Amino acid sequence: MTDSVTFPEHFVWGAATAAYQIEGAVREGGRGISIWDTFSHTPGKVANGDDGDVACDHYHRYSDDVALMRELGLGGYRFSIAWPRVFPTGSGRPNAEGLDFYRRLIDELHAADITPYVTLYHWDLPQALQDQGGWGNRDTALRFGEYAHAVISALGSGVQHWFTINEPWVAAFLGHLMGLHAPGARDLPLALQAAHNLMLAHGQGMSALRSEMRPGDEAGIVLNLAPVQPAGDSNADLEAAAGGDGIMNRWFLDALYRGHYPDDVARLYGDAMPEIAPGDMELISQPTDVLGINYYFRWLMAHDPEAQPFQARLVVPPSAPVTAMGWEVYPEGLYQVLTRVHADYGPSRILVTENGAAYEDVVEDGQVDDPDREAYLREHLLQAYRAIEEGVPLGGYFVWSLLDNFEWSLGYGKRFGVIYVDYATQERIVKRSGHWYAQVTRENRVTG
Repeated sequence: MTDSVTFPEHFVWGAATAAYQIEGAVREGGRGISIWDTFSHTPGKVANGDDGDVACDHYHRYSDDVALMRELGLGGYRFSIAWPRVFPTGSGRPNAEGLDFYRRLIDELHAADITPYVTLYHWDLPQALQDQGGWGNRDTALRFGEYAHAVISALGSGVQHWFTINEPWVAAFLGHLMGLHAPGARDLPLALQAAHNLMLAHGQGMSALRSEMRPGDEAGIVLNLAPVQPAGDSNADLEAAAGGDGIMNRWFLDALYRGHYPDDVARLYGDAMPEIAPGDMELISQPTDVLGINYYFRWLMAHDPEAQPFQARLVVPPSAPVTAMGWEVYPEGLYQVLTRVHADYGPSRILVTENGAAYEDVVEDGQVDDPDREAYLREHLLQAYRAIEEGVPLGGYFVWSLLDNFEWSLGYGKRFGVIYVDYATQERIVKRSGHWYAQVTRENRVTG
């Protein structure tokens, strides 16, 4: 692989965000309460007591933010719709004011020659649905289908690219097993039922989208995936890695592309396995047009008899470079994920829908010099190109994130953006990595 590579013609260069992380205006435009409003306002759940009430104030500043996207030369912008903006109580009649906001954003993007990529669910479940059982309740999947239909009916004329659910693994396990994300539960059977119901929601969403999509439109799901490798060569570590791969990757990929959950994972979960009704797996495994893959770091698994519930834990090699999140920088992992998914599951089209890194950014003389993030992005893009060269149908790359934002339970302490946000003034500053990325988008080329 050379130090300078040119990507295929029509490769999409984009950036990604999520509604609760950037929009703010949580009590404006008829928006209802989400589980993240509740969670972030619960003492002790989010670092520094931070919340998404204002965030990046994108709800009011979207026009300026689209101008910055244009400055970066983006061809695509992946953003999420806030379910409680459309259905303040989770269902019923759509909120016209909420839909109008997204209509204005979509129009602004088209005026800037930027293609919208819409995610329908990025973790902000209406609290009213949580009060009825949330993702532990099968009915939530049906409500999601109604929501998906309402959104595409209202906005479909301006959107060709749709994703149903973002990272069901995170929503299910960080939210219902580890207690780190909303709604903050710690219950393995509930987490597994949530994982299944999130996949059911994907199926309901796909059916709803298909009913309104036009020729040339595409729809799929976004999964966070990682290569899972043993920390050592003991049988215990090998088993830990196999189990980790089943939980992280194969649970979702097998359901989508093979119509069943992996047998070894079902044995591992035992009595905690979710309730699966006739027809569920057929709904989940209906054909998709595109798979979004989010990649940040590999899972290096070590057996640990004290670790619950699976007697395994993630480790980072002592000498490995890490981001501000403590995540190992492992660019080859993106290549490994892309080639594995292509070989084992064969999706017709793949997009890298998130990839990026948090570092300790500092403003000096009105600029943010972040060479570590620039290097991170460069090395991962070179690995993406390597996968393309081996036949992986990768059609685009969306950096995470466009803006520094509310980083969930970590609040505002971790910065992933290629654009710096001063939360006190809402000033935006394009970082060095952002200027570098703009050169990549203009030239369709990455230089080492």
